[in-house]
Amino acid sequence: MIGLIKSAVRRARLYLLRRRQFDSLALRAYFRRHHDVDVGLYSYGCFDQWRMRGPMRVGRYCSIAVTARSALANHPTDAITTHPALYGRSFGVIDVDVDMGGSLVIEDDVWVGHNAIILAGCKRIGRGAVIGAGSIVTRDVERYAVMAGNPARKIRDRFEPELAEAIEASRWWELSLGELRTLVERQPDLIFHPSVEALQAWTGRRA
Repeated sequence: MIGLIKSAVRRARLYLLRRRQFDSLALRAYFRRHHDVDVGLYSYGCFDQWRMRGPMRVGRYCSIAVTARSALANHPTDAITTHPALYGRSFGVIDVDVDMGGSLVIEDDVWVGHNAIILAGCKRIGRGAVIGAGSIVTRDVERYAVMAGNPARKIRDRFEPELAEAIEASRWWELSLGELRTLVERQPDLIFHPSVEALQAWTGRRA
């Protein structure tokens, strides 16, 4: 009975914390401690230990659909059985969980669309990348690449190389939401229609 009560309290607490998943430090600490999922500020959609399993590192300002999921490990095909009893201690067959796939790194400002699946062959999704709805990601993704399909392939880059470099140099993702709001109010074109020149000027003023 005590175990059931504790479980209910934990679920209720998580429900309340997820209502502020954009900026809740308590939610981030919980997932870091219990699920080895480290999430940067303002990212959302990754606070689900069943869909987005750890170990995982997620940057800031990431948008992950509630139907997207990661599969960090494949079931063993060369063992006598493919059942997870051979690598998950919760089944009582082994004493220690076996690391089957390593960690996944999702850098800042990544958008993962609905029903996208990130498979074990992918260990890093670069900053600013877009994973289209329904994509099956089987390998690492370059920064600012737009990926789609099964298996997912790059269909284009979000920006020309020179503009992408200027965006990288700006490190805009380190801004707080308040700072981003101020920038939108003062220089909306810099945000909504970025150019190399405008970014370089703004970056120079920040330095």
